[in-house]
Amino acid sequence: MNGLKTLEEIKSIRKKLKEENLKVVFTNGCFDLIHAGHVDYLSKARALGDVLVVGLNSDISVNRIKGDKRPILLENERAFILSNLKPVNYVIIFKEDTPAQLIQELIPDILVKGADWPIDKIIGKDIVEANGGEVKTIEFINNQSTSKIIKSILDKYKS
Repeated sequence: MNGLKTLEEIKSIRKKLKEENLKVVFTNGCFDLIHAGHVDYLSKARALGDVLVVGLNSDISVNRIKGDKRPILLENERAFILSNLKPVNYVIIFKEDTPAQLIQELIPDILVKGADWPIDKIIGKDIVEANGGEVKTIEFINNQSTSKIIKSILDKYKS
């Protein structure tokens, strides 16, 4: 997987990108079952800068956040799918519940979350803004979510 990087690799890449004056956009999430809403969101995030780095919650953190039946797809599968989407340049898996430590290490130029997050509640906002970066939200095109997809599948196949 070419786009999946370790913390050390992404830090080295970030340093080079900064030297080249390229804007790094960072977002994060579980991305359990990739759907059109995810792809639209990632495309809009990538359009805000030159390079898009996605922090992907590990299986352990997804399980803590979403419950014991999640994730549906394991982290290596989710990372493979994400890293092969056109808007995504790099993926890094993190084990913590929030990407605060990763954001501290990366210091992106632009931090992005969905518009369902109030800007003042976005993890890493203080770090990014203290380093001259911006924090933005992106509107969702549809009311799609992995949880809704799972519910729809279960509803369709109930006996």
